[in-house]
Amino acid sequence: MIDWHILLLSILQGLTEFLPVSSSGHLILFSIFTTFPDQGMALDIAVHVGSIFAVMIYFRKTIWQVIKGTLKNFFIPNFKDEGNKLFWLMVIGTLPVVFVGMLFRKYEIEFRGDDGSKIIGWTILVFGFLLFIADKIGWTVRKIEHLGIVDALLIGCAQCLALVPGTSRSGVTMTMARFLGMERSEAAKFSMLLSIPAIIGAATLVGYELYSEGQIAQLLQASDAVMYSFAASILAIGIMMWWLKKSTFLPFVIYRIVLGTILLLNAYGYIDILSK
Repeated sequence: MIDWHILLLSILQGLTEFLPVSSSGHLILFSIFTTFPDQGMALDIAVHVGSIFAVMIYFRKTIWQVIKGTLKNFFIPNFKDEGNKLFWLMVIGTLPVVFVGMLFRKYEIEFRGDDGSKIIGWTILVFGFLLFIADKIGWTVRKIEHLGIVDALLIGCAQCLALVPGTSRSGVTMTMARFLGMERSEAAKFSMLLSIPAIIGAATLVGYELYSEGQIAQLLQASDAVMYSFAASILAIGIMMWWLKKSTFLPFVIYRIVLGTILLLNAYGYIDILSK
């Protein structure tokens, strides 16, 4: 029998994880504006893992290049090797969110309630406008191979902002990449590659905690979510990469502005869209 809660949640995650619209914000809103109970962090992580598998399959040639470059130059960085350089750029870009995430984690629960819709509404709206500005004024001349240590660190610091739901990890990293003059599809690609270590680390931590607490059932339940999320993520990545090679981020900006405005009007009592 299909668990509709897991199926719908996984599809939602898969479709929004790599689009600059905030998957975590949508997952929290899913529990606020439906009759389903809050899914909790375990299922959130599971659907993110499905998305990571999708990234690794879609960019398998780049991932293999990173693996080969890392095996050849594991201890001493070699920025003349594109694979090894990309590996270290991903490491550098991940370090800020690791440190900030360890401090921030205890506050995550505060966003998983009805009041969280105010925060999500504001972050979706404000960072939507910021993406529009970056996409409007940013040059489109740089590719991933043109990035340096400072660039990776700046994008990594921007990624920390995504610890607040609604900001969008992919959105804020793409925004910084566009400010740095990266081509749109290249900004999206680096953002997705940067998600791999961050989400794998979070998934490993939560999985270990559940295992230590004897909550094996939750881990087994999450296996279906990984599969559903993987399928939806592959579709979303393909569509976004196709679009960004020929156009701008404007559709995502418009979506964020409309959604953010509706959420804020609801949160402050001007309209009532709560379906519970």
